[in-house]
Amino acid sequence: MATDTTTADQASREELGGLDRDALLDLYRTMYTARTIDDREISLKRQNRIFFQISGAGHEAIQVAMARHLRPGSDWFYFYYRDRAFALALGQTPLDHLLQSVAAEDDPASGGRQMPAHFGSRDLRIVSTSSPTGTQFLQAVGTAETGWRARQLDELRDTIEAFEDDEVAVVCTGDGTTSEGEFWEALNTACNLKLPVVFLVEDNEYAISVPVEVQTAGGSISKLVSGFPDLHIVNCDGCDIVDSLRASEEAIGYARSGKGPALVHAKTVRPYSHSMSDDERAYRTEAERDAQAKRDPLVQTRALILAHELATEEEVDALEADVKQAVSDAADEALEHPQPDPSTAMKWLFSEEVDPTSSDFDTEDSPAYEDDRQLTMVDLLNSCMKDEMRRDPSIVVFGEDVADASREEALGEVKGKGGVFKVTHGLQTEFGGIRVFNSPLAEANIVGRAVGMAVRGLKPVVEIQFFDYIWPAFHQIRNEVATMRYRSGGTWDSPMVIRVTYGGYLKGGAIYHSQTGETLFTHTPGIRVVLPSTAEDAAGLLRTAIRCEDPVLFLEHKHLYRQVYNKGRYPGPDFMIPFGKAKVVREGTDLTVVTCGALVKRSMDAAKQAEQQHGISTEVIDLRTLNPLDMERIADSVKKTNKVIVVHEDSRSWGIGSEIAARIADDLFPWLDGPVRRVASMDTWVAYAPQLEQVILPQTPDVLEAIVELARY
Repeated sequence: MATDTTTADQASREELGGLDRDALLDLYRTMYTARTIDDREISLKRQNRIFFQISGAGHEAIQVAMARHLRPGSDWFYFYYRDRAFALALGQTPLDHLLQSVAAEDDPASGGRQMPAHFGSRDLRIVSTSSPTGTQFLQAVGTAETGWRARQLDELRDTIEAFEDDEVAVVCTGDGTTSEGEFWEALNTACNLKLPVVFLVEDNEYAISVPVEVQTAGGSISKLVSGFPDLHIVNCDGCDIVDSLRASEEAIGYARSGKGPALVHAKTVRPYSHSMSDDERAYRTEAERDAQAKRDPLVQTRALILAHELATEEEVDALEADVKQAVSDAADEALEHPQPDPSTAMKWLFSEEVDPTSSDFDTEDSPAYEDDRQLTMVDLLNSCMKDEMRRDPSIVVFGEDVADASREEALGEVKGKGGVFKVTHGLQTEFGGIRVFNSPLAEANIVGRAVGMAVRGLKPVVEIQFFDYIWPAFHQIRNEVATMRYRSGGTWDSPMVIRVTYGGYLKGGAIYHSQTGETLFTHTPGIRVVLPSTAEDAAGLLRTAIRCEDPVLFLEHKHLYRQVYNKGRYPGPDFMIPFGKAKVVREGTDLTVVTCGALVKRSMDAAKQAEQQHGISTEVIDLRTLNPLDMERIADSVKKTNKVIVVHEDSRSWGIGSEIAARIADDLFPWLDGPVRRVASMDTWVAYAPQLEQVILPQTPDVLEAIVELARY
């Protein structure tokens, strides 16, 4: 018969970390449930009834201990694929997990989009888990930062999802993932702002087959990060439930107090291989595996229960049998659920409620010009952002150098930076440093934090200073921003605007200040790609980008920022151009040129010369957005002229011209009287020497030559 712990001596209670019988048995039940789900998935995988398996075995004790001190639905959670026990302890069910295993349409985390062990729950604030290692760190920082900023500014507090002043964001990782640079970027910002982030490092000593001493200098991540200011570090045996409870309470209490972030370094084990695609016997000795098995948290916790006579062996056996039956029943139920209908394959790629291609975003024919001044693209982009920030208090603007002055006390004495091209000049002065601020020089840091803000209801409008340096953020953009809504079955989203300058024609821009590369983003499902060529178009398209609910890559050509020929009047605070609406900027009958960005002006000049010198009437279409692409406008023109050239700035091979040409060939072949031609850059980098740049980038004579040749065909 079990001993009633209400009469147990104080020493025994202390040995149990203050737990009574019911509490410890409840923790063990959750741990055993997590392991049983793992085992059931392994069985189903061997039967080919599920398609992937990765377990959280060996990590259960620290996870349920952490959950005991946290508030699901109030605190925020960024998991990785071993956090099954954590998710169950917060309130998820075996059926929730097994529905994902069988790829059911009713999978609450992803609607059949994600692999097993990719947890997510809006109600519990478990933000959709993804497979890339390390992307979650900066997102957790952004989520915690949202609360930090909202506590300082009521207008932000009123716009975001409800929060509590002592909430924390928890982000989990294995020891191997601490090798990712984004881990260090996240620690830097969390410590710099003293954010309430709890980093849980579940150290099972292996990243697949790579041991910790190969991953981490000195073999201990907690020692390695000990120099970060205001970071409270707690070490524990993550297989020991009592020690795990102690460490969890200490770390979470520190973060809740507002003193800064905490890091729990929990030593765990991995009694199973990395996944069912791995066989640990290939790289771990039998002696090592036996030693790990003895530290198994289920073995230790069961022994603790029996040693303190909280339950008999028969009672623990009965608990385990009850769990096994419940998991078996859940698996049988999950297998009865159908997979998603094939017709839903494209669902949740973009917002299902707000369509930026619709007439709701089309006020182009009714501008409200404020005066007759002709202003540059920089001026109109700046005015648009100011109007939108006045309209919508959820907008925050940040990036490298975007603020007027990070040291706000200097603003009375200096004119302010406002970006290297002055596009954000004056925003911080008007809206303050809580809404407009500088980031570290780290592009992934910018976009990753923006994800964490967007899931809470802010609308980040971030700036990547040069397209040439966007690549550290590409991981976040492609694998996180673009997939968030789709992979969570519409449960989570991350709408934001990523403004980035791009392009050549600079005389001296060279390799690292002249890149275009837009096809790498048009090739990314879930991202809108916008590329205006005139000041007024830039203002109208940026407003649409901000007001829509999709992530938008907004490309701003440096060469077009202050040209005279593309100036315009400010069209007012409600001027919008819908995405996917190309513009015929020159009417013609003999031939069509489809173009965008800096090549619009060069194509217009070439078309004018073709008419004056050769009598060729050329129609010129400015695409304005690349994803979506206005094929209807292109088709209307091609059906009229029967010949088409695609002109774009990036390299010719595998560029947007290839895609547009292919679509024309597929859909419009009966109307073609000649081959689809392309004019683009050479397949090389843009060189520094002006003479080389001139020949590498497409120029007006190149477009003219193509027009004349195709017209003669």
